[in-house]
Amino acid sequence: MSDREQEQERLKQNVLSRMKRVEGQVRGIQRMIEDGKECKDVLVQVRAVRSALRSASGQILKRYLLECHETARAGTSEEDSRESMEKLVKVVVDFLDG
Repeated sequence: MSDREQEQERLKQNVLSRMKRVEGQVRGIQRMIEDGKECKDVLVQVRAVRSALRSASGQILKRYLLECHETARAGTSEEDSRESMEKLVKVVVDFLDG
C-alpha cells in the first residue's frame, strides 16, 4: 500500500470514528430530551455535536482534496487535470458556503 493510500485509509478510519461518536452523542441528546433534561444541558450537547461534525467535515474535505489533487496530477491530459481541479474548487466553494 502506497503512502497516499495509507493516508487516505487513515483519514477514512478517522472520519468513521468521529461519525460513530457523533451518532452516540445524538442518541444521548434524544435521551436527554425524553428524560426532560434542562434545555441548557441539551444545548451544550448540541453544540458539542456541531463541533464534532465541523471537525469531521474538515477531515472529509482533506481526504477529498488529497484525492482530487492526486487525480489532477495523474490526469492523462491537461483537460482532465483542469476538470479535476474545477470539481475540487466547486466542492470547496460549496462547503464554505454551507
